[in-house]
Amino acid sequence: MKKVLVTGGTVFVSRYIAEYYVQKGYEVYVLNRNSRPQSKGVKLIEADRHNLSYVLKGHHFDLVFDVTAYCGEDVDLLLDGLDGFDDYFLISSSAVYPEWEKQPFSENTPTGENKIWGAYGTGKTEAEKALQKRVPNAYILRPPYLYGEGNNVYREGFVFDCANADRRFYLPKDGSMKLQFFHVRDLCRFMDVLLEKKPLQKIYNVGNEECISIKEWAELCYEAAGKKAEFVNVYDDIDQRQYFSFYDYEYALDVSAQKSLMPDTMPLKDGLKASFEWYKNNRDKVNVKPLMGFIDNNLF
Repeated sequence: MKKVLVTGGTVFVSRYIAEYYVQKGYEVYVLNRNSRPQSKGVKLIEADRHNLSYVLKGHHFDLVFDVTAYCGEDVDLLLDGLDGFDDYFLISSSAVYPEWEKQPFSENTPTGENKIWGAYGTGKTEAEKALQKRVPNAYILRPPYLYGEGNNVYREGFVFDCANADRRFYLPKDGSMKLQFFHVRDLCRFMDVLLEKKPLQKIYNVGNEECISIKEWAELCYEAAGKKAEFVNVYDDIDQRQYFSFYDYEYALDVSAQKSLMPDTMPLKDGLKASFEWYKNNRDKVNVKPLMGFIDNNLF
């Protein structure tokens, strides 16, 4: 039985990873402040990662999944607190790529400040650098928009709400802006592949190979809810984050290295259907934003 440490473990990606490896029969420890309910089957190490003291001493982990590192200091403090481990995964982000670099971004694209993501992206870049300096053999994964069961960010959930309320959907411009997604289960599957094959490459863009327009994405969300979307196109000079789930920012990742190791990913249609089934009974776990109110007061 492998012994696993997951930082976080109570919200979306980190929670999904913890539960995924519990289901595989691993001994899964989660490191968090115990401010939210814990998943069934995990073992809690209650601490703030910024004040670990000796809570990790005496543990040797086969796998460390660092999901909650947002700066270099986060990585350094965790490494200082660990007694020993074999393999380390850092969940980074596509936000490390400057928006002005040539697309699709490859793993060799220089990292730097992205004006859309700001401090989040630069912090992830520093986390990567800190890890590479101290653990050169660690794996770093750079996903686009992650989605799936447990997503607490109001993205597909917003569209599901619109569909359930039989509302028309307000779409930025002509709806042609492209997005790239990756189901959180495929993230876990790919980490399994890396553990099995141990490739020399250490940094991977991860995601579905194909991007999708925001109109097509919204249509799939409505379809998952058993509805058909009717659109209103918004051409006004309004920040689309006031009435839509994503920034006005189109980008694409080159995921050919991932595909060479794991050719198949979950079809977006299937992933959104599973997301809807989860969302129906778990809306209270999502950070709902007042997008509908803005639409009704400003666009309706």
